[in-house]
Amino acid sequence: MTRLLRSPLLPIFLIVFVGLLGFGIILPLLPLYAQQFGASPLVVGLLLSSYSLMQLVATPYLGALSDRIGRRPVLIISQLGTVISFVLLGLANSLWLLFVARLLDGLSGGNISTAQAYISDIAEERDRARAYGLIGAAFGLGFILGPALGGLLSRGHNYHLPALVAAGISAVSLLLTLLVLPESLPPEQRNVQRVPRILDLEGLRAAFGYGQLGLILVIFFLFNLAQTGFQGLFALFNAQRFGFGARETGYLLAYVGLLGLVLQGGLIGPLVRRWGELHVMRAGLLLAALGFFWAAWIQHWQVLLLALIPLAIGFALPTPTANSLMTRESPPVERGRVLGLSQSLAALARVLGPLLTGLALENASWLAFVIAGLIVIGALVLALRLTPPAQPAEDPRFRPKVA
Repeated sequence: MTRLLRSPLLPIFLIVFVGLLGFGIILPLLPLYAQQFGASPLVVGLLLSSYSLMQLVATPYLGALSDRIGRRPVLIISQLGTVISFVLLGLANSLWLLFVARLLDGLSGGNISTAQAYISDIAEERDRARAYGLIGAAFGLGFILGPALGGLLSRGHNYHLPALVAAGISAVSLLLTLLVLPESLPPEQRNVQRVPRILDLEGLRAAFGYGQLGLILVIFFLFNLAQTGFQGLFALFNAQRFGFGARETGYLLAYVGLLGLVLQGGLIGPLVRRWGELHVMRAGLLLAALGFFWAAWIQHWQVLLLALIPLAIGFALPTPTANSLMTRESPPVERGRVLGLSQSLAALARVLGPLLTGLALENASWLAFVIAGLIVIGALVLALRLTPPAQPAEDPRFRPKVA
């Protein structure tokens, strides 16, 4: 913690933490909020996917825009959209307003990829996995306090108050950006020649020509497909299996966040230094798959607490290590664009994951976890094809493959 207080990462840590705190508040209650307006599990899946669909469209554009005009302006734009969307969510009196709020937040929600690009600007190559681990810790801390706070605020099925509180917290994040965050990308390092595009298919094609980057992006997509399907419909799974409401689900998500915080806040750096990013990522995928298969057959919530341990560890390890590997495989002037593409693929996973889970839950509660476990096994098989270490992007020997 002392090291973090002296680090230039502190402002971005606070921004990500506060932003995820707001998101974590609504995570356990949004499916139940939608059910108040008569939404089925499939419609709830569509609601969760609508946010990610907009991210799929907008995030590559915002990532490339941050390469062109700097990280700070993009962070400001994206957070302003989040504040407005949470206000709309808190004032919603119909299902269609819930959709409008989530669509707006998804359209402006490019702050994660831009925050990751910010880290790549200021972190040394050898420290990048640890830096991404700190941001993962901000995620974890937000998921500890956010879902627990959302569960407390939603007592009596009051889902308006938590959303308005999330709006206030997101406004604090915007204020932090305006007051304490310096620009990390000097004008001379900006890619002013590239014009940002919506749905950057050309950038995605080019990314698959850089070393092992394409394979890492596929692994990242599959992992997010399984993870986001679980997170989005976890409240409905708990309602079906254990009769839980938003409060109990919020506490369980906080428990998962606490486990992830321990790993990403203090252990990810030593683990990567000892075994390397690739082996740590593989271990995380294996643990996540085991956790999914175990959770599928649990009948008592006390046992679920045990199954969530490998799941939490499995969720904590692949993302920071995959992000670090992506930046190693990306040219420096393209990192914002590449990280935007990775978040776009994560957004596509968040579109498909809740839909897949929603369909599974309409048939059997265990089926969603089995499908998620099989998807993660697929990601692990692909990860076994990667060869360590990835070539640093600054290495003059590193060149894109020629088709």
